[in-house]
Amino acid sequence: MTRVGVITFPGTLDDVDAARAARRSGAEAVALWHADHDLRGVEAVVIPGGFSYGDYLRAGAIASMAPIMRSVVDAARGGMPVLGICNGFQILCEAGLLPGALLRNAGLHFVCRDQRLRVETTATAWTSGFVAGAEIVVPVKNIDGRYHADAATLEQLEAENRVAFRYVGGNPNGSLHDIAGISSADGRVVGLMPHPEHAIDELTGPSTDGLGLFTSLLGAVAAA
Repeated sequence: MTRVGVITFPGTLDDVDAARAARRSGAEAVALWHADHDLRGVEAVVIPGGFSYGDYLRAGAIASMAPIMRSVVDAARGGMPVLGICNGFQILCEAGLLPGALLRNAGLHFVCRDQRLRVETTATAWTSGFVAGAEIVVPVKNIDGRYHADAATLEQLEAENRVAFRYVGGNPNGSLHDIAGISSADGRVVGLMPHPEHAIDELTGPSTDGLGLFTSLLGAVAAA
């Protein structure tokens, strides 16, 4: 059974949901603590959403320097799949595993709604089970969700097919190029602002579309 680590920082809100999504996909969820270095033999890591360390310095900035993230960075550079959701996406950018930054929403308001996304690529560990161009619906909830990068970085992301998800039906936060999520050059690390872990059960979510990220991971690990 694939072991998926889920990190908890002070201020994390969605670790329980992320662990539940991992279990629902057929993986074993393994709790990881921000102050530890040990990844406990996991084969992938999820960095969930919330407000790590209260976002007191800058969203994700303090968490990116936590002891557990040093191990995550090393593992990711060695090919381990890592998924950052919302605050997790911010942490991945702050840690240098993904380019760009997440800024305050264009409307300067917290946005919470069900959001349509287009899956732009299947060439990542977290999207390989989708069909490119498919549209999914998952919740979005953030105030610092506006993806920003310089022109050269945006050009590179587009040219290398590294935009993983794009907003459709309205951009909730003013992200450049309607970017909702991006990947690393090797496709093993993905960050996105919307919350797939909140769309795994028809009883509690707008769809079960988010489960596809976690089942994609199982296929990618099995194929590695």
